Amino acid sequence: MQSDQELVQASASGDSKAFHALVDRYAPELTRLARSLSRTRSDAEDVVQETFVGAFKGVSRFDGRSSVRTWLSRILVRQAAKAWNRSSRHRSTVSLDNPERAAGNWQRPDGRSGSVSTTSSVDRRIDLHEILQTLGEDHRQVILMREIDGLSYAEIAEALGVPQGTVESRLHRARGELREKLAGYLS
Repeated sequence: MQSDQELVQASASGDSKAFHALVDRYAPELTRLARSLSRTRSDAEDVVQETFVGAFKGVSRFDGRSSVRTWLSRILVRQAAKAWNRSSRHRSTVSLDNPERAAGNWQRPDGRSGSVSTTSSVDRRIDLHEILQTLGEDHRQVILMREIDGLSYAEIAEALGVPQGTVESRLHRARGELREKLAGYLS
C-alpha cells in the first residue's frame, strides 16, 4: 500500500489512479465531517465533492508540511463555510413571538413539524445534528473535528489556520455551550 505522500506525489505528476486512491482512503472520513457541518446529506455530498475538486486542482502545491488528512480537512472546512454562507441567504427565520411556536407547534429547520409535550413520560429524542447546528460556526467546527473526527488539537489548529490555544479555548466554550443546550434533556 502506498503512503499518502507517495499518492500525492504521483497525483501531482498526473496519475489519476493515485488521486482516486486518496479519494477512496479519505472519502468516508470527510463525508462524516461534511455531514456534521452541513444541513442536509445532499449539501454534505456537495461539500465533499468540492473538497476533492479543490484538492485535485491544488495537489501540485501540497508541500507536505501537514498530513494529507489535515490538508483535506482544511479544504473541507473552507468549502463547508462557503456552502453555509451561501445557504444563509435562503434560510427562513421564525419569530419568537409566533403564536404557533408559543402553543408548542413550530416548523423545524428541516421542514418537519415539531411539538412540545408537557408530559415527562414522553420519550425525549435528541437530534444532536440540530443542536450542533445552533452552535456558532467556530464552535461547531472544533467540536466536530475533535469529538467526531478525533483530530488532535494540533491537527485542528492546522486545518483551521489558527493557534492551538485558540482551538483549546473555542473547544472549552463550545463544550460549555453544548452543556447549556443539553441541560434540559439531562434533567
